[in-house]
Amino acid sequence: MKSRRSPEDVMELREAIETAREALQSVINLGLSSVTGAAKTDEGWRVTVELVERKAIPDTQDLLGVYEVLLNEEGRLTSYERIRIRR
Repeated sequence: MKSRRSPEDVMELREAIETAREALQSVINLGLSSVTGAAKTDEGWRVTVELVERKAIPDTQDLLGVYEVLLNEEGRLTSYERIRIRR
């Protein structure tokens, strides 16, 4: 049975995703492709995103970096790490 999320939980998740996206783009200046995961942790949030690291023609040959972004309880970026790269 799935548990229902409160509107506050959804808003907190959206804010965490937006904060992670903005923080990472300001640090490494790459375009966001997609958010692939987000989870609340004891320390804050862990958000996984894909960023376009190199554009190519055709776009099926773009290189995408998969990054894990950690935010503390206040929403500040504490760390980020590229965990893999893919086409």
